[in-house]
Amino acid sequence: MVKKKDEIPEWVSDEIQNAKFKKPEELKRTGYILEIYDADNKIDTQLYDPVEDGRHIVTMDLPKKIKASDLERGVVYEFTFDQHKAPLSKKVTEYLQKEKEIEMAAIYQFD
Repeated sequence: MVKKKDEIPEWVSDEIQNAKFKKPEELKRTGYILEIYDADNKIDTQLYDPVEDGRHIVTMDLPKKIKASDLERGVVYEFTFDQHKAPLSKKVTEYLQKEKEIEMAAIYQFD
């Protein structure tokens, strides 16, 4: 079988898809909503202060008690959310850095 140049090896893909998240850390950040995804119950947010990996723009899952229709884009909110972190192995981190020029030592989820 011929491999495509941009294809990620199965062992890297498997580790990323099966990453184990550690205990969540509660964060509070101020920012505003960029986009609301009603069907997925998610929002894209622009935060004034970055999360652990340096990003200011993150996608968050909304809790069931918050209706997406009650939120407004561009309005400043204080977000209280859980940051879930799943560290990647040194082998995967080095592969992504050397072969794909991607700096990624962990996977994050926000809700």
